[in-house]
Amino acid sequence: MAVSVLLAFSVSPSIAETKRIFAITFDMCDPICEGFQAEVEESGFDVEIVWRDYELDKSRLPGLVAEARELEADLILTNGTNATLGVVGTFDDLGDDGFIGEIPVVFTNVANPFSAGIAVDFDGTGRANVAGTFNRPEEALNIQVIKTYDDSFDTLGLLYNSDEANSVIKHDELVDLSRTMGFNLVAVDMSQDGARPEPEDLPAWLDRLKEAGVRWIYIGSSSFLQRNADAFTRGAIVRDMAVVSPYEHLVRKSDALISVAAHLKDVGRLAAQQALRILRDGESPGDLPIVRAADFAIVVNMDVARELNRMPPFAFLQIADTVHD
Repeated sequence: MAVSVLLAFSVSPSIAETKRIFAITFDMCDPICEGFQAEVEESGFDVEIVWRDYELDKSRLPGLVAEARELEADLILTNGTNATLGVVGTFDDLGDDGFIGEIPVVFTNVANPFSAGIAVDFDGTGRANVAGTFNRPEEALNIQVIKTYDDSFDTLGLLYNSDEANSVIKHDELVDLSRTMGFNLVAVDMSQDGARPEPEDLPAWLDRLKEAGVRWIYIGSSSFLQRNADAFTRGAIVRDMAVVSPYEHLVRKSDALISVAAHLKDVGRLAAQQALRILRDGESPGDLPIVRAADFAIVVNMDVARELNRMPPFAFLQIADTVHD
C-alpha cells in the first residue's frame, strides 16, 4: 500500500490560553502517565489534562473520540496500540469521520506502529495530525538476552491475544525470529472467537506451555497480562517457567525474572515533549519524527532467580541491574 506523507497540518501557539490534552489510556498507564504529567508540569506551559481509562474495552473508544471532540481538545494522547487504532485508525481509515483527523494526536507505548498501519517510518507518521514515540528494542535483543542467560535455551513460550493488534504483531515477529534464530516457539492464543481473555483461564494456558516443554515465557505485548501480572508471573514460577518481559515493572513489582525495556517514566516524558512541541511551539505533528527511546536497561529479579534455581551467570550480572523483593 503506497502512503504519501501529509504536511498540511499546523498548530498556532498561544501563550495565554490554557490548552486541553485528552489522554486515553488504561489502568496500567503508570508510570508512563506519571512521566507525561511531570514533564508537562515542569515545562510551566499552561495545560489541562483530562484522563480517560478505556478499561481495555475497544467498544468504548468511539465514545471517547466523540467526547474529545465535544471538549474541543487541543491534543489527544493515546497509550497503547488498541487505543491509538481506535482514535486514528489505520491508513485505510483516512478520511473516515469515525476517527480523528482534525485534532493533533500523540501516541505512545505502541509495540510496532508500522505493522499496525499507524505510521510510515521513524522520519514521520505520514499523517498530518499524528506524532508519536517508540520504546521497544528489537525483539532479537530479547532472544539474545535469554541465550546469554541460559545457553541451553531452545524453546520459547508465548501467551498472546488475537483480539489485541499489538499482541498479534509481536506473535508474528516471534514466528519469523524462531526461524532465523533457531528456537521453537510455542504460542497459545488467549482469545478464542474474539472473546476477551479471563484471568481464571490463566492456569490452563500456563499448563499447556508447561506440557510443551517451555521453560522461558516471553510476554511479547499484552495489556491483559500486564493487568494480571501477579497471577501470570507467579503461575509461571510454580510451573518452573521464567518470564521475560518488555515491561520493567513486571520484574520490580511482580515475579518476572528479566526485563529488557526503556524506563516507562522516560517514555512518558518523550510523549510530553512531542505534545509540547505541538501545543507550545506550534510545530506540525506530521513534520515531527517519531521519537525513539535511546536507553534500554536489563533488569533481573534475584529472588525469582533463586526460587527457580536459575541464577544468572557472572557475565550477565555485569550488564544487568538486579532487584530484590
